[in-house]
Amino acid sequence: MKILFLVYHGFSEVSGISKKIHYQVKGLRESGHEVHLCSYGFAANGHRCRYIDDEVLADYGTGVMAGIRQRTEYDRLFDYCLLNGIEFVYARCFQNANPWLIRFFKRLKKAGIHAVTEIPTYPYDDEFKGFEWKMRLGLKIDQLFRRSLYRYMDAMVTFSDAEEIFGQCTIRISNGVDFDSIPLHKGERIDTGDRALHLIGVAEVHAWHGFDRLVAGIGEYVKRGEMRDEMREVFFHIVGGVHPNTMKNVFEPLIEKYGIKDRIIFHGQLFGEALDDVFNQCQFAIGSLGRHRSGITVIKTLKNREYATRGVPFIYSEQDSDFDHQPYVLKAPADESPIDIRQIIDFMDRFSMKPEDIRKTVEHLTWKIQMQEVINQVSMK
Repeated sequence: MKILFLVYHGFSEVSGISKKIHYQVKGLRESGHEVHLCSYGFAANGHRCRYIDDEVLADYGTGVMAGIRQRTEYDRLFDYCLLNGIEFVYARCFQNANPWLIRFFKRLKKAGIHAVTEIPTYPYDDEFKGFEWKMRLGLKIDQLFRRSLYRYMDAMVTFSDAEEIFGQCTIRISNGVDFDSIPLHKGERIDTGDRALHLIGVAEVHAWHGFDRLVAGIGEYVKRGEMRDEMREVFFHIVGGVHPNTMKNVFEPLIEKYGIKDRIIFHGQLFGEALDDVFNQCQFAIGSLGRHRSGITVIKTLKNREYATRGVPFIYSEQDSDFDHQPYVLKAPADESPIDIRQIIDFMDRFSMKPEDIRKTVEHLTWKIQMQEVINQVSMK
């Protein structure tokens, strides 16, 4: 099948979203499909451009009008689909429904070209709380037009259990993994005794990751340990971007309150060997601990699957049927309570599963298998 994978933004080598998209494309190609990746970004001369496989499809120039054109002009993309025999368009939601995008997908449907849109998280409206006004305005526009847009899809692709999204039926899959790009964990396991426990959380940090619950948990653990004169050394390594406001208003007050500056390590964005090195220092990983803050109960996050692929045990608070009953998973309550660090320590003191055995449990979650499920269901429509 000839497929256009449509993304409404550009890519970054340190972005987990960017990596995921390239792995999805790779998975489709591994199943024998011809896939062309359409994205948007800036050329070396500063021009706003739409690309197909790194070749410029449309150059919108610079300035305010260029920004408007890139949001409203889809004629050349439609012509590309017709001229190149595209049979299926896989789009990734960017909360950008508008009349021009509706027209584009309406024309695709009339031309007999199948289309789906992936909703990375659902529901997503509450994720915009506290964002700047421009992003909240964009959400309002999306809310006005999204049901009309998705009428022209064959289905919505979701990582939730929702059977219908914005009036359209869903294809429910899991976030996938790419085994070639994720190395097996090589660090040492924690033993009983007085050895330090190193925890790692990898994310572009937002409120729904709930890392502040883990920081507060370490603070409470330190406070109780000092009173009893018995305490295991526990460190939390945060890898990924943290907005200055989040650092100032969320993390710094907690760190100062408990006096745990030396126990919370902010590494910033890492990838490749630098990321692997930090992982190998750590014995336990932190998934999302605050999805309830954005109204999400059920979700199959990418991070859980990446942790399992590395062979690292982890904790999270949402519902995820792929992992809820796995022996290498610790479930946290979906509330605002500090994470119980003693529970993690006790869990790890008893834990003996090898990284390669954890990795085997997610062999069915490769992107090749997950993306082919989308193709199979669309083909039946």
